[in-house]
Amino acid sequence: MNQTEDSAASGTFRILFLGDIVGEPGRKAVTTMLPVLKEELAIDFIIVNGENSAGGRGITPKIAISLMRAGAAVITTGDHIWDQKEIVPFLGEEPRLLRPMNYPAGAPGSGWIVLETKKCKVAVINLQGRVFMQPTLDNPFPAVAELVESIRQETPVIFLDFHAEATSEKVAMGWHLDGKVSAVVGTHTHVPTADERVLPGGTAYLSDAGMCGPVDSVIGSQIEPVLERFKTMMPARFGVGRGTVRINGALVTIDPATGKALSIERVTRYWHD
Repeated sequence: MNQTEDSAASGTFRILFLGDIVGEPGRKAVTTMLPVLKEELAIDFIIVNGENSAGGRGITPKIAISLMRAGAAVITTGDHIWDQKEIVPFLGEEPRLLRPMNYPAGAPGSGWIVLETKKCKVAVINLQGRVFMQPTLDNPFPAVAELVESIRQETPVIFLDFHAEATSEKVAMGWHLDGKVSAVVGTHTHVPTADERVLPGGTAYLSDAGMCGPVDSVIGSQIEPVLERFKTMMPARFGVGRGTVRINGALVTIDPATGKALSIERVTRYWHD
């Protein structure tokens, strides 16, 4: 029995989540590798964070469409969602592209979605932290708790991308939603953490999935301009790095009947143009 048949026979639901896609190198790597990873890992559902996919800042409609055509069911974002002006009207047209749900009422787009799959309904929520980020956003803790209670009336399979800077805020969110969602996986820092686990209530947790971007870079950006900025404190334009891309993410296996996570493991692959 191959891995795909084994997954189907076991009645599990497997979600692949990829961290922040950075620029053209990250886009090429992800669009090329998604079909390969789906087959290799027996994936049922794919989520990617695309908020840095347009030259390292934001996302465009064209890029979002290309990622979905490659296999992404849902695209999450973060604080750079507004960096490309043409994305604003597109958010109202494409419900599978999310922006953080705790922006004030009236912001374009949506911060969550429920989709039907062959095995179950799955909900994806996009949420943004406030520590060291934008403190004027709605408090993510009560905001997401209220939303989760509503979504659980429709499905227990709920995946949360928590786009946040502070590790403490992310860990706290994991405990806050333990037993209420299937997974809480962090994004934003572009550096994968090694704290993957299933919490006591059945929620898979990882502080940061990392990025899909150039290995020889400073979190995706060209090295020299970043070094110059640190050395001189003078403004500098950061381009996206080049070369080998590291694809970072997480694979979460879920019981679709209960929504509880059975396992979480980090996923790392390398791609050469």
